[in-house]
Amino acid sequence: MNILPEIANRRSVRKYTDKDITDEQVALLIEAARLAPSGSNKQPWDFLVVRSVEMRKKISEIDNNQTWMMTAPVFIVCIGNERYRGDGKMECVIRDSAIATEHILLQAEHMGLAACWTGWYDQNKMRQVLELDELCYVVGVVTIGYAEEKPTGTPRRVIKYRTL
Repeated sequence: MNILPEIANRRSVRKYTDKDITDEQVALLIEAARLAPSGSNKQPWDFLVVRSVEMRKKISEIDNNQTWMMTAPVFIVCIGNERYRGDGKMECVIRDSAIATEHILLQAEHMGLAACWTGWYDQNKMRQVLELDELCYVVGVVTIGYAEEKPTGTPRRVIKYRTL
C-alpha cells in the first residue's frame, strides 16, 4: 500500500463549499486520530467537533480573526491532555497529539475532503472559550469540508540524508 499520492496531494484549503459533512465522516476522521501512535501508548488527546456557527465564529476570531474558516462546516479542535500521561511531560502530549492531528488531515484527503490545520491563536484565550484547563493544550483547529478551490502544489526542498 502506498499513501504517498495522498500525502503529495494534500493541501491546506481555505475555501469550502456549503456541502455538509456527515456524522459518519466525522467519526472516520476521529477514528484515524484514535489509531495514531503515542509514547508509552498514553493516547493523550481529546477532540472537540464544532458544528455550531456561534462557536466556530468565536474560534475563528481567536484564531487571528481568520474569517475564511467560517466557510468550513466543521472544525475539529485537537487537544493534548496531560491527564492521560500524568507525568508533567506536556512536550510529549503535544508531540503525540500532533501525530493524531496529522492522521485527521491524511484521512480527510483519503476521503475526498479538504482540511486546514490552523494554530494562530493565543493558547489561554482558546482554552477559555473552549472551557479547558491548564492541563489541556490546543494543538490545532482543523477546518473540514469540501474544497471550493484547491491550492496548487508548492515547491518542496530536497532532503539530503545520511546513513550512519
